[in-house]
Amino acid sequence: MKIMVINGPNINMLGVREPDIYGNTGYQQLEKMIEDYAAERGAEAIVLQSNGEGEIIDFIHHALTSCDGIVINPGAYTHYSYAILDALKSVDLPAVEVHISNIHKREEFRRRSVTAAGCVGQICGLGLRGYLLAIDYLLNEVKADE
Repeated sequence: MKIMVINGPNINMLGVREPDIYGNTGYQQLEKMIEDYAAERGAEAIVLQSNGEGEIIDFIHHALTSCDGIVINPGAYTHYSYAILDALKSVDLPAVEVHISNIHKREEFRRRSVTAAGCVGQICGLGLRGYLLAIDYLLNEVKADE
């Protein structure tokens, strides 16, 4: 199984950006953690990051022909990108939205996700572990559907 893990704006700044909210782990460490976790379960994780909405949409489109599922942290695009929502809906792949922080305990504008409607579920507030839980879900769910 192949899972595309897509990270949006500023996720590449992990370990530097607001460590009181996002922790001290750097982005490269997150990539390795995800790749190793998937490999230990017999899967492959392709971890991508972009600060641009169009490139994130291109990643989603590419996943249609190359992956079995998507884990996505759209970053700030979560709250207003109908284009990313449309991309998620246009591919016939299960997707799980992940947020490192609990978006429901933060500023009012962060509490609304327009992109979640294109996903089978959302994990938030569990730190970096949320990515691993999303991978577990996809591994179990997709295998159950086969």
